[in-house]
Amino acid sequence: MQDVVIVAFDGVQSLDVTGPLEVFAGANVGVPGTYRITVGSVGKRPVTTSGGLRILPDADLDDVPGADLIVVPGGTGTRHGQDDVAAWLRDRAPAARRIMAVCTGAFILGDAGLLDGRQATTHWDHCAALARRHTSTRVDPDPIFVRDGNIATSAGVTAGIDLALALVEEDLGRHTALQIARQLVMFLRRPGGQRQFSVQLRAQLAEHDNIREVQQYIVERPDTDLSIKALAERASLSERQFSRTFTKEVGVSPGRYVDQARLEAARRRLEDTRDGIEQVARACGYGTPEAMRRAFVKELGVAPLDYRERFRCAL
Repeated sequence: MQDVVIVAFDGVQSLDVTGPLEVFAGANVGVPGTYRITVGSVGKRPVTTSGGLRILPDADLDDVPGADLIVVPGGTGTRHGQDDVAAWLRDRAPAARRIMAVCTGAFILGDAGLLDGRQATTHWDHCAALARRHTSTRVDPDPIFVRDGNIATSAGVTAGIDLALALVEEDLGRHTALQIARQLVMFLRRPGGQRQFSVQLRAQLAEHDNIREVQQYIVERPDTDLSIKALAERASLSERQFSRTFTKEVGVSPGRYVDQARLEAARRRLEDTRDGIEQVARACGYGTPEAMRRAFVKELGVAPLDYRERFRCAL
């Protein structure tokens, strides 16, 4: 049995606590006795989450004998520092097999010195602040979670569920992790390298309707002509004006956005269907399976067949 200790403090984000907790509890349903879960606070004090929910912890952190996995949530309470929690982490971290932070919980790990010289991530809106506060930490704002040795950090809120599922997969296998994801009605069990901003989310950022409409068209029809000329005509702009406006409002060039949309569409088809590689490549706008393979290797470091083997849901 593995001891999982989830740290609680005033201002904690409730889903950062309950999301991972439900994942590990779900694993216990499938494989009883895998995890012993304890929610602890300094002095066993009741805590109030950032949303006003009251949590009554199971234990005083100082009375917890040990932990195989320590979970450090985020929330508004991390803005003011959690010196007691950071001190407890410094003391207990050497004996823990794994430590994970959810969202801005990474700031507490950094305050405890656990991110020195490591790669880490956090919620996209707080990555710059984390980098300023902990200058020796290599902060990557892109992925939904990052693992560096036995320390793992994740992006905002729901990414903690993805990270917890990855740890369960490591312990109990992919089938069990996917079963839990389905029970939690997760749309997709996301790999850690997936971007915090999906193409669909990025599509909400443009200011002008014609640019947003083009973005939606790209996402919905990746197999069509998505050249600059065709897209500019759809937006009723010159090619030069379209490229300049699109890049300014979306943050990436039209060509790069098309590449991301096609890759995301292909990933979802590989995960959710039994379509053959050639069929997936054609449906997602790649001229050939080899073109799709090159895109996967360049962006994900893995070929499409290997990606499917690792991430496809049981059908």
